[in-house]
Amino acid sequence: MAGRIEDYALIGDMQTAALVCRDGTVDWLCLPRFDSHAVFAGLLGTDEHGFWRVGPAYGTDDPPPVADRRRYRGDSLILESEWDTPRGTVRVTDFMPPRDGAPQLIRIVEGVSGRVPMRSTLRMRFSYGRITPWVHKVDSRTVAVAGPDSVWLDTEAETYGKNLTTYSDFTVSPGERVAFTISWQPSHREPPALPEPEASLDATEEFWREWVEHCTYHGPYREAVVRSLITLKALTYAPTGGIVAAPTTSLPEHIGGERNWDYRYTWLRDAAITLSSLLRTGYREEARAWREWLLRAVAGDPENLQIMYGIAGERELGETELDWLPGYENSTPVRAGNGAAHQLQLDVYGEVTEALHLAHMTGLTRSDYASLLQLKLIRYLESHWDLPDEGIWEVRGPRRHFVHSKVMAWVAVDRTIKLIETGDVDGPLDKWRELRDEIHRDVCEKGYDAERNTFTQSYGSQELDASLLLIPQMGFLPPDDKRVIGTIEAIQRELSTPDGFILRYPTTGGDKENLDGLAGEEGAFLACSFWMADDLAMIGRVDEARKLFEKLLALRNDLGLLAEEWDPHLQRQVGNFPQAFSHVPLIDTALRLTASGAYGG
Repeated sequence: MAGRIEDYALIGDMQTAALVCRDGTVDWLCLPRFDSHAVFAGLLGTDEHGFWRVGPAYGTDDPPPVADRRRYRGDSLILESEWDTPRGTVRVTDFMPPRDGAPQLIRIVEGVSGRVPMRSTLRMRFSYGRITPWVHKVDSRTVAVAGPDSVWLDTEAETYGKNLTTYSDFTVSPGERVAFTISWQPSHREPPALPEPEASLDATEEFWREWVEHCTYHGPYREAVVRSLITLKALTYAPTGGIVAAPTTSLPEHIGGERNWDYRYTWLRDAAITLSSLLRTGYREEARAWREWLLRAVAGDPENLQIMYGIAGERELGETELDWLPGYENSTPVRAGNGAAHQLQLDVYGEVTEALHLAHMTGLTRSDYASLLQLKLIRYLESHWDLPDEGIWEVRGPRRHFVHSKVMAWVAVDRTIKLIETGDVDGPLDKWRELRDEIHRDVCEKGYDAERNTFTQSYGSQELDASLLLIPQMGFLPPDDKRVIGTIEAIQRELSTPDGFILRYPTTGGDKENLDGLAGEEGAFLACSFWMADDLAMIGRVDEARKLFEKLLALRNDLGLLAEEWDPHLQRQVGNFPQAFSHVPLIDTALRLTASGAYGG
């Protein structure tokens, strides 16, 4: 049975990632890429759908024991879990070395004290748990083959097969180390090279140490910021620079409900804000790689900008349901692919343009094609900004004139005007200044409720929306504007949970059925809560901002990781995990509070 979402640790190699539970079980791993079929899909089903557990041996009628302690080794993505047993203490070190050849997941068992009986239980099930592979020996190696895929197990420990599962039973004493490695390889190729676990561990630790040294943030929230940066780096697909929103699919926003989506793709919005956080903390190389990914993905068809692409720039992300999987805690359907890819979301033009603008302003080497793309995007917006769309939250109901979408269209035009004003590119400056003013007037006239002194979710709507918190952050209006303050206070009143976190929008009552077309409720959206902390700091309520921020930090799991949402009723994390869209605003809010001096201790 899968653990709670916050029970998982992330390990990865910047091309795919695995989730490791507190009991030493890898319940999720897609090979060879983030968006490949899962080899271990127990997270969305049962043990029958694939898992790999390494930990102290236990009775057949007992649950596997959970680790007494776990941590990342320093500022790295190397996980160390320790169990104190009646016979002694044992440590398991899990990691995926940055890839130079076949993808590998390495698990090193080390005796700390006493003599501890251990067991490795490896059940590989390809195609999201649907296919049982052919498992056999090749020399001293164990290989599982199904169609185009093969996974190789290498270990010095004795292994045996039983019930379509590969086991290893062994005992470790102090100082003894036993390594297990699985490596993926196309089944028609030669076997992957024999792993070198200890050398790979040293190289992985050195990789992360050197990468973290580039971080320019040294404020009071450094631990949280660095862990978030490492997480964002882990969600970056190194060969192309694309950034996935999360390494998982179908972890529910509402336990037992249908709000389950595949996040293993590159949303322009998520990737753009990730890029901005990386730039602000010293990571220009990742920003350059993402910009190159963007230019390749959009090349040749900028007028038909998609809201998301595959990690190599693929356009077709067809959504299907994996009906043989019962879902995380019976939350169905389980989805692969994402049908929102072809929605119209005008705000992405603003996010992309803002990211390109920030890259330009922070001294990233100029790209003529990036500037050309920016001009083309504005030419598209000239005749499309006033259309209704599905909005930032990808509603699956009728299109609307979402206020946030219009604000971000204004951002796109504003940042392009600033680019032209630098003299680096030419464009119809007067014409686009008029367009910028027109969009601004339109939003202020049609998206603002003067009676309640608040902007609304969409033109003519009475509903609020947490995305309105971005109005001052994007510079659409100054923080001290009475309409901004009124909107912040209205969202606090109407979209706050009892513990002070922020919902995206109302999901019950009113015109919900016409808005997102989905049943059930959802948790507090963590990004929105960070936005609220930002806004409170911007309007001078810095103590309140700091307290909210530190409450949000307390929601992280013991390893500093956040899912997409927080369920205030169940008091647990929900949604795909870990979520870039939660860790990015964490970084941004930390930077803002540090700059303002609004922190304790």
